[in-house]
Amino acid sequence: MGVDRHTIEHPSNVIVRWPIRADGTEGRWRVSADGIRELIEKGYIRLGRARGDQTTIQYISRGEVKKVESGVFKIKGHRDDGSLEVQDTEYIPTVVPGTQWNIKSHDASVNGALMIRSLIPRRTFPFPKSLYAVEDCLRFLIKSKPNATILDFFSGSGTTAHAVMRLNRQDGGRRQCISVTNNEVAAGEQTSLRKSGLRPGDPDWEKWGICDYITKPRIAAAITGKTPDGKDIKGDYKFTDEFPMAEGFEENAEFFTLTYETPVAVSHNRAFARIAPLLWMRAGSEGRRIDAIPADGWEVADTYGLLTDLDKASAFCKAVEAKGTIRIAYIVTDDDRRFQSVTRHLPDAVEPVRLYESYLTNFRFSMGR
Repeated sequence: MGVDRHTIEHPSNVIVRWPIRADGTEGRWRVSADGIRELIEKGYIRLGRARGDQTTIQYISRGEVKKVESGVFKIKGHRDDGSLEVQDTEYIPTVVPGTQWNIKSHDASVNGALMIRSLIPRRTFPFPKSLYAVEDCLRFLIKSKPNATILDFFSGSGTTAHAVMRLNRQDGGRRQCISVTNNEVAAGEQTSLRKSGLRPGDPDWEKWGICDYITKPRIAAAITGKTPDGKDIKGDYKFTDEFPMAEGFEENAEFFTLTYETPVAVSHNRAFARIAPLLWMRAGSEGRRIDAIPADGWEVADTYGLLTDLDKASAFCKAVEAKGTIRIAYIVTDDDRRFQSVTRHLPDAVEPVRLYESYLTNFRFSMGR
């Protein structure tokens, strides 16, 4: 510390490589001298192209070391400099990936922007991610989870949902992706629309929003293999597998609009049609959906049931038990004792949910009541 590096003496037959940052200031190595010796011995470190005191030094992180030692990456051999070379896998190049990936397939300009142009021609989205980069990120986390649910709360152009489809195709998985985005119109487009007398909420305004103009048509195009104009998508997927984009995917998608509903409308069941998709999603987004208040006071779909008239609780509980596939029973009541009475007659595997309670309680808290 505090010593001018230029005054340090070193053997004349060696090249000194100092930890100099890109701006020219001095940094420090993240690995100790003993740590470097251990990395060299195990082949976890290598030198870049010889450039004197500018030669790069590359080593893999602890997380990647664990993957090598646990057999995730199979060792193929050693390079001339003693560093490890691993076997190709279905998605990993011969260089063990670290915190930065310099891989052609992960180029956002080619497999992000240009891919969107293939899926939805003449439509652009600022800085879309590479489909294959997102696919790789997801693969590290959910390759062994074929029934995973992925929440993409800022979905933008829908790359994550697209990547989930690809993973499902590769291993027959049934992963789901919940994509959430706004329908904001670009600032430049807003100016032009306002001059035309349009305002947010107008159909001719909303059709230019991110969701309606980019996200939904991109996801639809990926599934169907056709552009919004009904033409076959040109080009192939070229990554871990290669096939025409026009083949599409054996997937389905539902699109919903999130709205704010007043507590009075909710508690009086006047907003049920807009809440119905959430109940279906909460039960796993599978099978038939209950879209209207049942005339008989109860109804059972494929994975969930709805009870709106507690006088019909006996018939409802019997139907739930007979169905055998019900996961959740939604019970509409403001009477806790009657709610508990119904739950006691439901099968143990069925989760009882007192409908609207959380929403109405949170509203009262936020209003200071």
